[in-house]
Amino acid sequence: MLHLNEETARCLLCHDAPCGQKVARAIRAARFDNLWTATRLFNQLTEAELESAEKACIHYDRPIRVSELAKICLQADNPDCLQTGENEPLPSLEISFCDMVCENPFFLASSAICTNYDMVARALEAGWAGVFYKTITKAEIREVSPRFDAVRKEGTPFVGFRNMEQLSENPYTEDFDILRRLKQNYPSKRIIASIMGQTEEEWIELAKMAEAAGCDAVELNFSCPQMRLTGLGSDIGQNPELVMFYTSYVNEAVSIPVIPKMTPNIMSMTSPALASYYAGAHGISAINTIKSITMNPEAEVSRKKTISGYSGKAVKPIALRMIYEMTGNPILSKAGVEKHMDISGIGGIETWRDALEFIQLGCRNVQVCTAVMQYGYRIIDDLTEGLQHYMRSRGITELKKLVGEELPNIVLPSGLDRDTMVFPKIDRERCIGCGRCYVSCMDGGHQAIVFEDRKPRIIGTKCVGCHLCRLVCPTAAIGLAKRMNKPQKSE
Repeated sequence: MLHLNEETARCLLCHDAPCGQKVARAIRAARFDNLWTATRLFNQLTEAELESAEKACIHYDRPIRVSELAKICLQADNPDCLQTGENEPLPSLEISFCDMVCENPFFLASSAICTNYDMVARALEAGWAGVFYKTITKAEIREVSPRFDAVRKEGTPFVGFRNMEQLSENPYTEDFDILRRLKQNYPSKRIIASIMGQTEEEWIELAKMAEAAGCDAVELNFSCPQMRLTGLGSDIGQNPELVMFYTSYVNEAVSIPVIPKMTPNIMSMTSPALASYYAGAHGISAINTIKSITMNPEAEVSRKKTISGYSGKAVKPIALRMIYEMTGNPILSKAGVEKHMDISGIGGIETWRDALEFIQLGCRNVQVCTAVMQYGYRIIDDLTEGLQHYMRSRGITELKKLVGEELPNIVLPSGLDRDTMVFPKIDRERCIGCGRCYVSCMDGGHQAIVFEDRKPRIIGTKCVGCHLCRLVCPTAAIGLAKRMNKPQKSE
């Protein structure tokens, strides 16, 4: 049995793929959960073309099973990809962020993916709405080698990414010239300078230079976790008084929007976020990378191990929690106040569904870094198309209607329904009899599964509806039954 996600994850996503442009694009669309585009493209290919593409595959193990992938996509329960015309317009992704109209919510995050003119220009031409350019500073930046490491699991490229990279190594005057040329040549894109000063005067000077270069806004980096000098980066972000102090001075010095970038290396982001609000900030970027340490000897930094930033898919739940702390705050949100903070969400965004989760928690803009480092700027196609098709499937014509729509559904643990439960339901046709559900339930659950003749069976009187079995099933053969009242305990 071929599993769509597993097989598309095996694809190397080659540059100039030998399988052919259309096939490669279809597989990439499926890989990034853009099934509408994948299905449309596969529907245009003949069986002979699919077989030819499979023969041309250069995978180091075995070829990607292109024909089977196409059949899965074409048989999937996809909404409107085959029923509507290819030329029918999709909903606009235009949205306002800090009073800046953006063509879509997808921006490059301040990092290694945007360090010079040519890089950013290629990204903007690919379809990214804007850039938070790599942080500019007057301090001397000297990087180490190597400076990246990955946390892997069961053959995945990586679920987490650790980096020791600091700020822009370019002379600060050169960076502002790059930003000036970017804004001049791409006037409809949003060019945002990220800056970090060492003194009050430096923060103001850099912010004024950003404004003079024509930048649409300035981001204040209060969050970099690996600065070699004290008093910089996350040292500021952990101190609400310093956040308020520097934000206030910069805000008074320039007329463009000021956007502090929050550190996750703190128990609660609300205090520094409120400090930013009262200092006059127009928005907030969150989160930056999480302080971490990895012990892989092959990725030692200068033959040593050290604390540095952790990003990637693994940090997304943490980022979402911290986003909610801000968007759920009545002062920082629109609720009951005229002035509010626009939030730019960052942390583990790889697919359009990841981005949607941030938007549904109140973000009007999202930034991507690690996924671009892994897959390239080209993922913007599936980010935008996937989100547009989702909007069309729900009849939504404006992206702003999705902003914050899930906030009412976030409750405290005390507000959860504890009187009903949902039993797991085994699909006998999909089950291959591996017994993974049995092992997990026996050793990590409630011993509610028996395994007989290579078939699992749920014992209803023991099952508590925790759904560990469903999560570990490798073939998605365990689903959900109807919610029902919990059985009464016998006295």
